[in-house]
Amino acid sequence: MSLKKINTVLAAAFIVSILWFGSEFILSPGTTAPGFGLPSRPSGDGGGFLIVKGIRDVVLALVLGILLVTGHRRALGWALLVEALAAYGDMATVLVHHGSVATALGVHCMTGTLMVINGLLLMRETRKVPAAPVPPAPQPA
Repeated sequence: MSLKKINTVLAAAFIVSILWFGSEFILSPGTTAPGFGLPSRPSGDGGGFLIVKGIRDVVLALVLGILLVTGHRRALGWALLVEALAAYGDMATVLVHHGSVATALGVHCMTGTLMVINGLLLMRETRKVPAAPVPPAPQPA
């Protein structure tokens, strides 16, 4: 399988997964929240932050999706590298708030790391290879 196909499949998997989880947080935040890894669900008006998280995820997925569909593969690589920070931020949030270490590392850290790998692979796929120097034409003697 070519590097381009691998990158496309990985990027599409991220897009679908992030879109799915974001939609879950928007549509049913109460049932989705425990899977995030925090020790307790926000109470009172705090539940609105779960919807904000869902909207953030949907927007992140749409940015990646637009770059993939329009063929801007180098920009997609950069976006994956930057958006991995959201996953690492989620990991840090779970750890700082004494949430599940397994979820912080197994879900958020792994997701961020795979996004970085996919981003770097896309950057490698789209790098400009310097052209070989053309030797000067032989001069007639």
